[in-house]
Amino acid sequence: MPRMDSGMPDEHDQPTGAGSQQRGHSHGHSHGHSHGHSHGPTPRLHDAAQRALWPVVIVLAVATVIATLLMWPNGSNGFEDPMLLDADPASATIVVVDPVPCGYEPTQPCTLIGFELNDGAHAGEFGAFEHGANSPLDPGDKITVTSFESVDGDVVYSFFDYQRGWPMLWLFGLFAVSVIALGRWRGVGAIAGLAFSLLVIVMFTLPAILAGSNAIIVAVVSASLIAYSALFLAHGFNAATAVALLSTLASLVLTAILATAFVGMTNLTGLTDDSSLLLAGLASGIDPRGILLAGILIGSLGVLDDVTVTQVSAVWQLKNVQPDLTTAGLMKPALRIGRDHISSTVNTLFLAYAGAALPLILLFTEAGQSIGNVLSREIVATEFVRTLVGSIGLVASVPLSTWLAAVVLAHRPAAAAAKVRTSK
Repeated sequence: MPRMDSGMPDEHDQPTGAGSQQRGHSHGHSHGHSHGHSHGPTPRLHDAAQRALWPVVIVLAVATVIATLLMWPNGSNGFEDPMLLDADPASATIVVVDPVPCGYEPTQPCTLIGFELNDGAHAGEFGAFEHGANSPLDPGDKITVTSFESVDGDVVYSFFDYQRGWPMLWLFGLFAVSVIALGRWRGVGAIAGLAFSLLVIVMFTLPAILAGSNAIIVAVVSASLIAYSALFLAHGFNAATAVALLSTLASLVLTAILATAFVGMTNLTGLTDDSSLLLAGLASGIDPRGILLAGILIGSLGVLDDVTVTQVSAVWQLKNVQPDLTTAGLMKPALRIGRDHISSTVNTLFLAYAGAALPLILLFTEAGQSIGNVLSREIVATEFVRTLVGSIGLVASVPLSTWLAAVVLAHRPAAAAAKVRTSK
């Protein structure tokens, strides 16, 4: 299988061309400078960081696997479903839409929706259900319906949802083609990492939380599994990826500590919507606050690895262009890149959460509530804490990843400086 190239360079790549010429030209000037520091503590720190990099990555990987196995859910979680949330809807196509008096209240207008079933044991049969007077359903719409048998033996149908399978598959296909067309083997690795992330959440995270495991520990272990797979599959097995991984995990731990502290201090319960209330009522072993914390961590991970990869890549490229840069020389320009990146990323997080909560904020504003009252409401305060805690973790990840990358690289021989390879 061809090597999956990475936006971050391979530690074994050799600089060529202008980089080599620059290194040869500057050798005579840099030798004396580095020699003066060869017996100080800084070289020992760099050597220790380089030697410990992969052992630490391997130890954390083993710990993650062991924790996963210990918390792996087995058997039934005892979840009862009196509301029939596991209903298996059948696909159907609407054939007729007629205004009629409502069956439950003849003085009120309703809409009779006639449809043809497309699959299951009753494929080809026709059915109908009543909908509101201003129903958005039209003939030809692809929908799904559920059914149950009434006490007198009649089959009663009800609207479940629109069919969205094919449009979503087409959209995912377009997304995959776009990513692979630009990233080539790196794009393939990114898609594989995405698939593994989904597998971790579906097969481990959700069942483990439902089984009663501590949600915050489950989230940390899940995030570690996802980080290992997503980073190494997308960027290859090299020192740059290892540095980005360790920086991501360290920033994630900081985010977990802050989230736990401030969710407790602000007395957030995690019961902010109908879904959380229903889940808490149906599954007594689930801690809504733990689910809130788990959501903050998993949500932060996606942005954290983006920032750490960018910073590590920036340091690697600077070392490639100027092999004689010291730790401080590598960090200063890389931190300038990080400041630009983090300022736009924090704003992106805020706008994303503000956009999601826009209907609620409009409702509170229309009710004449002050901004202080709006922010103190739990449903808004939850997003406020989520955004700021995640942002602090992002800010911390910039100097952390930059420093670690610079420490690993600064005292490497110029011949070991990394270089981006163009994918074939």
